[in-house]
Amino acid sequence: MIAEDSPRAVQVADLSVDLGGRLVLRGIDLRIRQGEVVAVLGTNGSGKSTLIKTVVGLLPAARGEVRLFGTPVPRFREWRRVGYVPQRITAAGGVPATVYEVVSSGLLSKRRMFRPLGAAGKQSIEEALEVVDMADRRKDAVAELSGGQQQRVLIARALVSDPDLLVLDEPTAGVDLASQQIFADAIRERVARGTTVVMVSHDLGPMDALIDRTVVMRRGRIVYDGPPHSSQTHAHVHHSHTSEEDPGWMTP
Repeated sequence: MIAEDSPRAVQVADLSVDLGGRLVLRGIDLRIRQGEVVAVLGTNGSGKSTLIKTVVGLLPAARGEVRLFGTPVPRFREWRRVGYVPQRITAAGGVPATVYEVVSSGLLSKRRMFRPLGAAGKQSIEEALEVVDMADRRKDAVAELSGGQQQRVLIARALVSDPDLLVLDEPTAGVDLASQQIFADAIRERVARGTTVVMVSHDLGPMDALIDRTVVMRRGRIVYDGPPHSSQTHAHVHHSHTSEEDPGWMTP
């Protein structure tokens, strides 16, 4: 159990988000304590991905505020503390990058752009690749990998800076069961070390046992926030799935 007085990793207050003249989020209040594992659930179009992308600074707030570790997102600079995995898309983004290059890009916020990687950075990359079982593919072009393997690369990229907060948007959607289990094992290891996890999902799969708390969204609002409870979540989540938006894969 996470103590009630634990420091906040994420604080969302009276948040509303406008996309193209349409109010997608309305008056969201959410507080996530450091060390919590929170699942954000809801039907397609409920605002789950919009909330996640606003939390990591990819979308602006029309009203209200988001804070990370106590700092308002527009002023937040410690992005090395945040790992972000977007909805399943090509990890290369059309660029002929190798697995190693994509994972190493997760360390850019920890070093100057053109400064060579040091020994510690290289070790972090190797460890992240081992965690997602992709070490033997480090020199391969990401564009040549399967969807599940590409998602593993993005997960390694999010883990490589050893973040305090992991924000995951449908990380296992359309991913094979073996990759889902590898992913769950990687997250379990990070959770044991105190990492905070916020995950959007329509099917928790192997991650289900790790969830401390469930937040259910409907039509841009939170309609349930409490302990995981199948009757609560199944009342609001159906099994069909389409992408709400097409997020970029780069972290802020």
